[in-house]
Amino acid sequence: MAPKVVIAGGGYGGIAAARALDDVADVTLVEPRETFVHNVAALRAAVDPAWAEKIFIPYDGLLSRGRVVRDVATEVEPGHVRLGSGARLDADYIVLATGATSPFPSRMDVLDRGDALERLREVRDALGRAGRVLLLGAGAIGLEFAGEIAAALPATSVTVVDPSPAVASGRFPEEFGVEVAKQLDALGVTVLLGTRLTAPPEVPPGAVRPFTVTTDDGEVLAADLWFPCYGGEVSSGYLREALLAARQPDGRLAVTEHLRVAGQERVFAIGDLTAVPEMKMARAAGAHGELVAANIRALIEGGELTAYEPFADGIALTLGPAGGATWAPEWGGLLGAEQTSQLKATFLLERFEETLGARTTA
Repeated sequence: MAPKVVIAGGGYGGIAAARALDDVADVTLVEPRETFVHNVAALRAAVDPAWAEKIFIPYDGLLSRGRVVRDVATEVEPGHVRLGSGARLDADYIVLATGATSPFPSRMDVLDRGDALERLREVRDALGRAGRVLLLGAGAIGLEFAGEIAAALPATSVTVVDPSPAVASGRFPEEFGVEVAKQLDALGVTVLLGTRLTAPPEVPPGAVRPFTVTTDDGEVLAADLWFPCYGGEVSSGYLREALLAARQPDGRLAVTEHLRVAGQERVFAIGDLTAVPEMKMARAAGAHGELVAANIRALIEGGELTAYEPFADGIALTLGPAGGATWAPEWGGLLGAEQTSQLKATFLLERFEETLGARTTA
């Protein structure tokens, strides 16, 4: 009988692990969403209706032997996973891939595809009615959203505010920030760095209603619509007993070099949930999933485990369909608008369609 593997979470890491183990184990992927959501392209979908349909990919073709259960893990202990439905899944191996949240529309805040499409339609409608948009946060989410809005709606005034003195919190070399600033300026986006608001907007996020806010130096900013582009948290409140020892104050899990949960032999964690010291990005989650699958296969077949090597800091930041900046040390450093827009022209959609069995290869 094939060993049982339960994977909690069907994001980038979860689908990579599930697909890679399907031929050697009895895989159950537990995921509360109706479909896989290609979050990398979510901000494009928030302004472009042609992309809204594309980011939702069914799980139907992911596994040929295993199964996808639409449910949520509520209690996890070594050896079994308890679901929200009350069902108990016994497991020889467990992979925790429940990820993290971030503000809508960078990630969907509803579980059904139809509801998410309606939420995206509401955002596009709101953007179309708002003459002035305020985005709080100049990290990747805020900058990409600003670029998407400005490119799609050039008559709309877009302002980005962040207390950090540099874009993306200064994580990348100065030349990257200079390139981003240059392109945003060309798009007409105003970026106020080193700036705090004395109080958040009184209007709910996503609601079209004129308001003003005041910066800490007394400047009054007027807008009709705003979105938070910062924050988020990991989901690890389902851990029980021995697994709790690995939980860090921020909710992330300490893992070994093999991505085992600290203190565990057969429980692994991947993606945003881990305390691995690297940027939390889709490519890292996918690499985690593939490595964990290889290590579980090694445990099943008696092979050697592989250690994970974290990615160096890098980013491919889109600023609308024709713009963007990339920092990739492995590719020589800075890439500008043309190279970045080519690199992310499809947001690698075809790769995930293939993984999920929604695209056939020649």
